[in-house]
Amino acid sequence: RRAGRTVEIGHDMALFTLDVLERTILSDGLADAPGRFADEMTRFFKVYGRADPADLLGLPKWAPRLTRLGGGGSLQFFEGAISRILERRRARPISEWPRDLLTMLIEARDPESGEGLSEPDIRANVMTFVAAGHETTANALTWTLYLLSQDDEARERAESEVDALGEEDLRDPAKLATLHWTRACLDEAMRLYPPAATLSRQAIGPDEVAGVRIRPGARVLVSPWLVHRHKLNWRDPDLFDPSRFLPENRDSIPRFAYLPFGAGPRVCIGMGFAIQEAMIALATWLRGFRFELAPGHSVMPRQRLTLRPAGGMPMVIKSRRDS
Repeated sequence: RRAGRTVEIGHDMALFTLDVLERTILSDGLADAPGRFADEMTRFFKVYGRADPADLLGLPKWAPRLTRLGGGGSLQFFEGAISRILERRRARPISEWPRDLLTMLIEARDPESGEGLSEPDIRANVMTFVAAGHETTANALTWTLYLLSQDDEARERAESEVDALGEEDLRDPAKLATLHWTRACLDEAMRLYPPAATLSRQAIGPDEVAGVRIRPGARVLVSPWLVHRHKLNWRDPDLFDPSRFLPENRDSIPRFAYLPFGAGPRVCIGMGFAIQEAMIALATWLRGFRFELAPGHSVMPRQRLTLRPAGGMPMVIKSRRDS
C-alpha cells in the first residue's frame, strides 16, 4: 500500500482472512475471486441480519420474508461456488488430495454405521467455516485496529512488545504467547465489540431464569454485547482498558462475563485458530505500520448477524519508518 493511502480496513480484513482460509482449510482455493466472496458475504449479512415483520408476527417459515428477497442471489452464489470447490477436489486423484478440512469432511465416516456425510452436509459445513471463519476474525481485527488508533499509549506499548521479537519469532507459538499486551488488546476489543454480538441456543429441557419459565425447544438469546458491558461484571465497562486481560488479572473475570466465542459444549470450534491467526496478523502489522482513523469519519457499530462498523472503517495506513 502506498504510504498515507486511505483504505477500507473492514474490506481488507475480510480479504486477508479469506486468504488464510484458502491456505489452510481449502487448499484448492475458493473457486471464485476472494473479493466476490467478501462482497456477497456483506450482502448476505445485510439481508439476513434484519428482523422481518413476518418473524415478529410469528408467521410460518414458508411465508415470504420481504427483507430476504434480495438475499437469494448470495445463497445461490455460495452454493455454486462450494459445489465447484467439491468438483475440483474430486477431479484430482485421491492420492493428490491435500490434508485439509475439505478432505477430512469428504472422508469422514460415522464410527457405527460407516456412512459418510451427505453432499448437502459437506456443503453446509464448508459454508459455515468460510462464513464464520473469516467474517468474525475480520471484524475482531477491524475493531482492534480502530481502538488502538484511539489510544496512543496502548498502541505504543503494543508496538514496543512486538518490536522486541524477531520476525521469525512470529512463527513460533511459544514466542507469540509472550505478547501479553497485544493479546490483551485483542481480547478487550472483542469485549467492547464482540464479532458475534448475540448468540442463539435452544432449550433441551424446562428451566427457569430470573422467574421466567423456559419451555423445552424455546429459543434463548444471549447477548455478549450486554454481558460484556454489564456494570456488575466490569469496572468502567465502556472504557478501553486492555489491562483487564493481562495474565495477573484474568482470574478475576467472572467465568461467564466474557464470551466472544460462546461457552459450554457449543463453544466456537475455531476459537484457537482465530486467536492465533489474529495474533500473527496484529504482530506483523504493528511492527511495520500505524493505522489512523480517517479524519472526520464517525464510527458506529451495526448488528447484522455479526457486529460491523456502519459505513465501514476507513483508515490511513502509515509506515512506522516514516513516523
